[in-house]
Amino acid sequence: MKTYIIIGGSLGIGLSLLNVLLKHNKVINISRSAPNLTHDNLIHYSIDVLKDDLPEIEKCDGLVYCPGSINLKPVSRLKLDEFRDDYEINVIGAVRAIQKYLPQLKTGTNPAIVLFSTVAVKLGMPFHASVAAAKAGVEGLTKSLGAELAPTIRVNAIAPTVTDTQLASKLLRNDKMIENITERHPLKKFLKPEEVADMAAFLLSDKSASLSGQIFEMDCGIVSFKI
Repeated sequence: MKTYIIIGGSLGIGLSLLNVLLKHNKVINISRSAPNLTHDNLIHYSIDVLKDDLPEIEKCDGLVYCPGSINLKPVSRLKLDEFRDDYEINVIGAVRAIQKYLPQLKTGTNPAIVLFSTVAVKLGMPFHASVAAAKAGVEGLTKSLGAELAPTIRVNAIAPTVTDTQLASKLLRNDKMIENITERHPLKKFLKPEEVADMAAFLLSDKSASLSGQIFEMDCGIVSFKI
């Protein structure tokens, strides 16, 4: 049985991943709120990853950093503090967690780190300046750490398109918006959190032992195709 740390496993993709991993692994969840489930294999710490001291953990075979932001505004209305906040949430929080648990990861069994980007890094989209800039930092971190930590620790990132989570609720708040977003994607769908969680679980597993430094675009075709 492996031990995985999830930062932000109480909601959305993180919660879906928690449910997948708990079937056969021990999971340590670190988030401000507790997930709405209990399990013999689950340990939860109510912590703000940006402000509080992270808990001491003896063993770790994988780390997933889930927190993100969707702050969509014209650049003229974005305050510099909003750029800073998005960078803190998406990049600094991930670095803080990685630095804290790197010693444990180095002694883990086939250890892996999974981070999260967005399709907005590759696909220029209006009003995404702050989040796209922050997630571009995540992609740079993924590739740099993948090289630095090879061959001991694999590092990959997932770049999803719109996913049906609380974070994206403003983009999916009525039938017309759902229809528009569906039609924009060549596969005529957007993502469910369970789909992204399955990809994250794969990247943590030994089945992806040859993959590191990669950005996996789960885009429903919106970046890959022009149709």
